[in-house]
Amino acid sequence: MENLVFSLNATVPIFLMMLLGMVLRRLGWIDGKAADWLNKFVFRVPLPVLLFGDMAMVDIRQAWDTRFVLFCVCATCLSIGTAWVLSRLWRDRSLRGEFIQASYRSSAALLGGAFLQNIYGTSAMAPLMVLGSVPLYNVMAVAVLTLTVGGGHGLDGPTMRRTLRGIATNPIILGILTGFLWSLLRLPMPVIMDKAVTSLGGVATPLGLMAMGASFDVKKVRGCLGPAVTAAFMKLVGFCALLMPLAVVMGFRDQQLTAIMVMLGSATTISSFTMARSMGHEGTLTAATVMLTTLLSAVTVTGWIWLLRSMGYI
Repeated sequence: MENLVFSLNATVPIFLMMLLGMVLRRLGWIDGKAADWLNKFVFRVPLPVLLFGDMAMVDIRQAWDTRFVLFCVCATCLSIGTAWVLSRLWRDRSLRGEFIQASYRSSAALLGGAFLQNIYGTSAMAPLMVLGSVPLYNVMAVAVLTLTVGGGHGLDGPTMRRTLRGIATNPIILGILTGFLWSLLRLPMPVIMDKAVTSLGGVATPLGLMAMGASFDVKKVRGCLGPAVTAAFMKLVGFCALLMPLAVVMGFRDQQLTAIMVMLGSATTISSFTMARSMGHEGTLTAATVMLTTLLSAVTVTGWIWLLRSMGYI
C-alpha cells in the first residue's frame, strides 16, 4: 500500500492538470485555437527555459553520465527499429509513417521533468535523458514521415537541409545545449536571472499539461482503432517490457531509471500530430494514439513506478 501511495503521489497530480485542461475545454474557457497556441508557447519559451535551468544549475561535470546518455540513444534507436518492423503489419502504406512515429515518440521533454520533480524534488537527469533522445526523435520523425508520405519518396537534398535546419533551431535542443555549456563553463547564475528562469520555467509543466488535456477529441479515436491500439500498447508497455530489464541489469537506479521509464513508457507527444499534418499525412492515427496513450498512461505509468518502487529500484 505504501508503494502504491508513492506511485499515485507521483502520477495523479500530473493527470489532474490534464483533466483540468479537458474540463476548461468543455466549459468553453479554452478552445482549440487556444490549446494549439498554448502548446506552441510552452514548446518555444517556458519548456526550453526550464530545461536550460535544470541543466545550468547542476554541476554537469559531476552529473554527466556517458553510460546513461548512450543508453538513451541506443534505446531510442531500438524503439524506432522495432516500430519500423511492426509497421509492416499494415498493408496501407500511408499508415506506416504515422504508426512508427506515434509508437516511439514520447512526451519525454514535458513529462520527464514533471515526474522526476514530483518524486525526487529535482529533475537533474531529465535534461540528460532528453539530450539522448529528443534529437533522434526529431531526425527520425522527419525521415520516416518523408519516406512514407504518398506511397514513399526518398529524402532529397532540400528535405535534408530543412531537416537539419529544424534540428539546429529546435527550442528544446537549444535550451539544453545552452544550459549544458553554461554548466560546463561554470558560469555564475545572477540572483535576478535565477529568479526569472525559475519563474518562467515553472509555468511550463502546468500550462503544457492543461494544453494537452484541452487538445483531446475522443471522436477521432474511432477511425483507426487497430493501429492506434497497437501503437499505444508498444508506447506504454512494449518498449518498457523490452528495455527496462536491460536498464536494471546495467545498474541504472533511482532518477536514472525513472527517466528511462518516462522516455520509454510515457504518452506520445502532441507535437507528433502537428509534424504529421505538416508533412502531408492525415494525422488521424497519430491523434488517436496521442489520446489513447495520454489517457491510459495514468494507469500504466503508475504501474511501472509502483513495480520499480516495490522491487527497490527507485
